[in-house]
Amino acid sequence: MQYEKSVLLKNNKKCCIRNAVGDDAQEVLNIFLLTHEQTDFLASYRDEATFDTAFERQFLADRERADREVYLCAVVDGHIVGTAGVDSMGSNKIRHRAELGVAVDKDFCGIGIGRALIAACIDCAKKAGYSQLELEVVSENSHAIALYKSMGFVEFGRNPRGFCSRYQGWQELISMRLELD
Repeated sequence: MQYEKSVLLKNNKKCCIRNAVGDDAQEVLNIFLLTHEQTDFLASYRDEATFDTAFERQFLADRERADREVYLCAVVDGHIVGTAGVDSMGSNKIRHRAELGVAVDKDFCGIGIGRALIAACIDCAKKAGYSQLELEVVSENSHAIALYKSMGFVEFGRNPRGFCSRYQGWQELISMRLELD
C-alpha cells in the first residue's frame, strides 16, 4: 500500500509522511532504537532489539508490497523522526481488525507528527478494508491517551498487568479502538 502526504507542523516546518522503504532501513532502525530508549511506554527496550539493518530492510520491503499492512515514516528536514504502522490482527473472523503502533522521537513530540502519522494510518486502514483499528497504551501515558481520544479512539478494556517495566514494575495497559465504518 502506497502513501505520501506533506503536512505543516506547529513549528511551521514541513513533514512528509510516506512509506518507509528498504533504503530507509538503517535510519528506521536508528529511530526504533532511539524511541525505545526514550520512554518506558513502548513494548520493548533498546537492548532487547534482536534485529539488524538487513532484517529491517526485508521487513520494509515486505510492507511495501503488502495490500493490507503499511509502515510509514515521518521525515523532517531530511531525517526520519517517527514511524507508525498498521498490522493485520489475523484472518477469518478477525480479518476486519488491525493494530496501530506509533513512535516519535521525543525531540519532535508536541508539534503534530504523532497526529499526522495516526491520521495517515487511519486512512491506510480504511483503504485496506479494515473496519476496526486497535491499539494498547500504558495508562500513565496521558498525552498519548488524549491524542488517541481526540482522534476518535475509545477505551474498551484494561489489563492491570499488561507490561512489566524494568523501572516501575507492572504497568496497566488500556485497550482502545476506532471503528472505521
